[in-house]
Amino acid sequence: MNILFSCAGRRRYLLKYFKVELSNNDKVIATDMQATASALTEADIVEIVPAVYADNYIDTLTNICVKHKVDAIISLNDLELPILANNVDTFKNIGTKVIVSSPDIIDICFDKYKTSEFLTKIGLKSPKTYISYEKVVNALKDNSLNFPVIIKPRWGSGSIGIEIANDFEDLEILYNYIKKKVKKSILATASVSEDSILIQEYINGTEYGLDIMNDLNGELCGVSIKKKLSMRAGETDKAVTIKNDEIFSIGRTIGQNLKHIANLDCDILEKNGEFYVLELNPRFGGGYPFSHEAGVNMPKAIIMWLKNEIAPMSCFTAEVNRTFAKCDILVNVTF
Repeated sequence: MNILFSCAGRRRYLLKYFKVELSNNDKVIATDMQATASALTEADIVEIVPAVYADNYIDTLTNICVKHKVDAIISLNDLELPILANNVDTFKNIGTKVIVSSPDIIDICFDKYKTSEFLTKIGLKSPKTYISYEKVVNALKDNSLNFPVIIKPRWGSGSIGIEIANDFEDLEILYNYIKKKVKKSILATASVSEDSILIQEYINGTEYGLDIMNDLNGELCGVSIKKKLSMRAGETDKAVTIKNDEIFSIGRTIGQNLKHIANLDCDILEKNGEFYVLELNPRFGGGYPFSHEAGVNMPKAIIMWLKNEIAPMSCFTAEVNRTFAKCDILVNVTF
């Protein structure tokens, strides 16, 4: 069983989790466009690839899969997910399974406006969301929306281009600023519409992270809930695993209706006892280690599924009241 992690980046811990579950002769292959990506230090085999939007990216990746007899690919990058989802058959033809949701599901998650529409359709709350600047101005003037508001890329990744507007002057300046910033950033290719900026109701409250775990057929297996204690650079820095029936129900509703493949990272905010779903990221997120260290084991489950085995329910169950904090380490990236 050889597994390739594409756009490996900083997710060194995830490669380690998989290596623990693989047999001695199995290999972890990692690719990235930067030879200094820290996750590469945990791989058995390293390959440097072009940017995901390069014309030869898929050809390069398929050649690597053939060369190293790759059984499965797991992407760790939002921008790459649509590309892999649209090329599943290309990899299937060389005997490699891409662990990725369908293009329609990726589109729902990647397009934050469609995310909001999907959540409303399945009966869940999300912040009021707009893609029309004029409608936002009108909503603010008639008090159906209030300052502050969040302005961010509609097709975003990480914390790129997220700003808070506290008044109409902020709104105009920041809206135009982010629009220009997106056009000059890596998000430009992903932004497939002129309505590339999202404006959302600002909700200030306790934040939770969910790992919503489906099998490779899109059937729900479990939900792990973490209360975020602090954030750093857009990722969970400290968190505690908790039990909350209402949040679990939200995660179950998402997993059963979205039918994504494998792990989905979800962010939820609580305000006045109401829960609002913010983000759906159909991949391993920066909050997954908090679930894993508390007993969840998606790497084990994925490997078993790839072998047509049944994963035990223990793979999807976290021990509650376990608190963890991330810390930086220095790794030698000299190859």
